[in-house]
Amino acid sequence: MATVLPIAQRGEAILKLQAAPVAQSEFNSEWLLQLAAAMQTTMLERHGVGIAAPQVYISKRIIIVASRPNPRYPDAPEMDAVVMVNPEILELSPNTCLGEEGCLSVPNERGEVERAYSIRVRYQSLYGEVIETAFEGFPARIVQHEVDHLNGVLFVERLN
Repeated sequence: MATVLPIAQRGEAILKLQAAPVAQSEFNSEWLLQLAAAMQTTMLERHGVGIAAPQVYISKRIIIVASRPNPRYPDAPEMDAVVMVNPEILELSPNTCLGEEGCLSVPNERGEVERAYSIRVRYQSLYGEVIETAFEGFPARIVQHEVDHLNGVLFVERLN
């Protein structure tokens, strides 16, 4: 069983940093695969629908997007977890929507955040394969929220 990692909390310096890209030599490495497994275990344990490496004290560009209904997001759509390494949002739709967000790094606080309704993303798999795909609705919101973490931005900074 993978480890449950501690979660960085609002105010901690790691959450303000621009995360470093994962280097070519790190793909398919034991540490990267173990980190992804531990991030996933931590996210599931804490009822998250996404997690970014900086939230577990690793300043690297790795996120997991895993929308599914849980106690924090009862109406979330079900999807398979996607691990994205070095994700880049290529396109944001002009149409946006407001939606409630919370964050494992900002417990017991939620707020309405305006996000693009649909996005195109390019990322690499844990093995270095380049993937380009589109998301819409809640999963698109999760990707935008997690990519914000990689850029040192918390959702509370986006509240109106």
